[in-house]
Amino acid sequence: MEYKDYYDIMGLNRDATQDEIKRAYRKLARRYHPDVSTEADAEARFKDVGEAYEVLKDPEKRAAYDQLGNRWQAGQEFKPPPGWDAGFEYSGSGRERAQDFGTSDFFEELFGRARAGRAGPGFRQESTGSGFSHRGEDHHARVMIDVEDSYQGASRAITLQVPEVTPDGHVRTRNRTLNVKIPKGVRAGQQIRLAGQGGPGLGEAKSGDLYLEVDFRPNDRFRVEGSDVSMTLPVAPWEAALGATMNTQTPSGPVDLKIPPNSQAGRKLRLKGRGLPSQPPGDLYVELVVVLPPARTEAEKAVYQQMKKQFTFNPRSDSKVKTGDKS
Repeated sequence: MEYKDYYDIMGLNRDATQDEIKRAYRKLARRYHPDVSTEADAEARFKDVGEAYEVLKDPEKRAAYDQLGNRWQAGQEFKPPPGWDAGFEYSGSGRERAQDFGTSDFFEELFGRARAGRAGPGFRQESTGSGFSHRGEDHHARVMIDVEDSYQGASRAITLQVPEVTPDGHVRTRNRTLNVKIPKGVRAGQQIRLAGQGGPGLGEAKSGDLYLEVDFRPNDRFRVEGSDVSMTLPVAPWEAALGATMNTQTPSGPVDLKIPPNSQAGRKLRLKGRGLPSQPPGDLYVELVVVLPPARTEAEKAVYQQMKKQFTFNPRSDSKVKTGDKS
């Protein structure tokens, strides 16, 4: 995917003020509007400018986009890293699809899909004896937790970045730290509601709520799909061939795992009920990875030579593609 530099599209520096962004959009929108422009690529440029403005005019989208841009280098194939926007606090229902123009794949990947689940009741008007007041707007943020936190439940200090416009028109972020109780069994995409932690209310109305959408940090050992968890387990050839019982660390703690004899690489062992706690609980799948020991010494090489003599095993005998087949 191609990275889109919205500042370059609008002819702006990255430290442009919100007013400068607005003025640049008005100028470029008039220049490239298909009804008045005679330039050959006017329609495409008009869409690019509209897309850039959709992001940069919004302090929340702009702050997240700026952080993403700091990780990208020219010439690289662009792919947003997992959890790229985690920790940003958005007002209202958060990221939603822009309806007024056709957007690029880049925009759709970053901002085009609305958040999963509901973001709360939103903006409300309330009548009081002395006039009216408004309930505060609901906010939301995406947060990353460890898989183990879902197994046990946990209390964590979570820091969110809150985008704000400074008096001189620049976008800055301030940190906001909250103590959050992570429920046992929470899954990716589910939300934790923090009552009264959203936008402030007007008059005597209550503040809105803050909804934290949960996702799991990338983990080299554990992969989560729904309530099921998968992991890989390195085993030696003799453990796979002869069978073994080994103490294995899982997200819920150590388990004595029995490896059946004659297990092949890629075999999956199912530990029922050892996935994420839920109703019913998920399962844990352990995939075996057979690791061959290196033959560095003469004695080690001799063992492999002895195996070569003793076994009639040919790993290619069942292959559908014969050796030397160029098709």
